[in-house]
Amino acid sequence: MPRFRLVPDRSELWAEARSTLHPVPVHATGLTGTLELEMHGDRLVLVPPTHVELETQRLRSGNALVDGELRRRLDSRKFPCIRGELTRSTAGKGEGTARLTGELTLHGATRTLDVEVTLRQLDPRTLEIEGARAIDMRDFGLPPPSFLIFKMQPEVQVKLRLIAARED
Repeated sequence: MPRFRLVPDRSELWAEARSTLHPVPVHATGLTGTLELEMHGDRLVLVPPTHVELETQRLRSGNALVDGELRRRLDSRKFPCIRGELTRSTAGKGEGTARLTGELTLHGATRTLDVEVTLRQLDPRTLEIEGARAIDMRDFGLPPPSFLIFKMQPEVQVKLRLIAARED
């Protein structure tokens, strides 16, 4: 069974929260983890114990006030890591896609989520996985921030691009 390890400086997360004033984009690199794969016919299939992690301190908006509030709300000292762990993978709707089910742990709360992803083998030793979905921060015990007329929507759009290199 091929095993791949994420390339942290090439694996990225983008998130965008909406507010009454403007969108609040967040970006991070440095995702870590391992991907286990099996060949099913001519296609690669992710299987457990695949997992991905991100240190919460790596999330950046480019605005020091927003970044400080983000770390405070995520309670980065108490919950320093966001972790996703695959529990099931099925064929997706199109060629090169998969429907992943897994456990996402954020701010000490774990929830089961599904996401449709694309899997591409960039070369014999490199794999790319991309996916996106909305996450409601209230599901993880995080009430949306508000201050005077500034109010955040609870739903955050999240996109991942994972690059993984085959282990020898």
